[in-house]
Amino acid sequence: MKPVETTAGQGRSVRDALHILQRIFRDFPGGIRIRLWDGHTVSLGTHAPRFTVIFRDPGKFREMVLYRDPLRLAEAHFSGHVEIEGSIYDVLGLREHFQSLRLSAVEKAAILARTLSIRQIPASRQPDNPSRQRRNWRTKAFGSHSRQTDRHAIAFHYDVSNDFYRLWLDPEMVYSCAYFEKPEDDLDLAQRQKLDHICRKLRLQAGETLLDIGCGWGGLVCWAARHYGVRATGITLSRGQLDYAQEKIRREGLEDRVRVELRDYRDLPGKELFDKVVSVGMFEHVGIRNLPLYFRTAHQLLKPGGVFLNHGITSEDEGWRRNVNIEFINRYVFPDGELETMGNVLRGMEQSGFEIVDVEALRAHYALTLRHWVDRLESRREEAVRHTDEATYRIWRMYMAGCALQFEAGEMGLYQILAARREKGLARVPLTRRDLYPPPSP
Repeated sequence: MKPVETTAGQGRSVRDALHILQRIFRDFPGGIRIRLWDGHTVSLGTHAPRFTVIFRDPGKFREMVLYRDPLRLAEAHFSGHVEIEGSIYDVLGLREHFQSLRLSAVEKAAILARTLSIRQIPASRQPDNPSRQRRNWRTKAFGSHSRQTDRHAIAFHYDVSNDFYRLWLDPEMVYSCAYFEKPEDDLDLAQRQKLDHICRKLRLQAGETLLDIGCGWGGLVCWAARHYGVRATGITLSRGQLDYAQEKIRREGLEDRVRVELRDYRDLPGKELFDKVVSVGMFEHVGIRNLPLYFRTAHQLLKPGGVFLNHGITSEDEGWRRNVNIEFINRYVFPDGELETMGNVLRGMEQSGFEIVDVEALRAHYALTLRHWVDRLESRREEAVRHTDEATYRIWRMYMAGCALQFEAGEMGLYQILAARREKGLARVPLTRRDLYPPPSP
């Protein structure tokens, strides 16, 4: 960053900013380096710095201190007014420090006085902003979960660019938690293992019909048709995913066994019944109030004796209460995304006529998956920016790294729930899980 020419007034602003930083990070248990708009750099904390935060604009620094709003800091980073060098995970770890920060009334007054003295640099003298934005990367949550608002929310997240997602996803374009049989498995192998694990858990047989609600780029429906001989149907609300999936089906010669449609799950009942129904990473978009409808729909789409596998993220808190993490996700990543507790999800499925026959927790798997995605995205940053823009790259990097930390901390869960239509007699699943785990090759 080229330093900005410093006037006498700005010199005082820099001194005040340094005083503020010294107090805020006096007891910081880590190490941080901060560089100000004029090039002044200070190292703070009890350990050697592991990352650097660069304030290009004193006005943004002033906002950060006055409002203490993490979303303002995030948005300043997305727009290029605040730069981050080093580990994004360490930067996100600052949240704990700020939550534990305690200031006396005298200290608060002194910081406020110094903050108010920090002057904005005239626009004509500010350094060039490297974040050229081509995409509207901020939206709002509607909360109604109508067909129209759900289409908007899905398009906002998934129609960023197929080329962008291809940079950091696996060859099957699976955008959900992978399945690691060993921690050292690479992502491509772990995603193939996940696709196969789902098919085995559904006990798919040749000639059966499979519906994938929220099929993404078609990875699971194509895998099930290729390796298990089913006739598969997928639905999505994303035009970009639809185009990619249909091209994938043609490329793999699966037109006679796989079809993907642009369709809302609420428009499915009565059109066709299926032997098996699966939904992977979709029910987070449904909305808590619509979960009963979603589960009833899945139940109505099954033939007698059919089974349904729901794979999705859960929250440790009931009711999806607003906090900084939720506001971040809804504003920049998933408009109208909502998570429910595992207990309420199971209760809702049972109330919709399902018998729960198997539950598997995959929280550790998603933490690993997200770290792989972040590594891949960071390694191909220039291409990612070329396919989208700098702000989108920064949003997805921060979003996925933050989610990895949340899974590692237990703030979110990930479960695969296998359920059968509740009927007289026993559910048509094996008595044990032994068939899911074949013996290792010699």
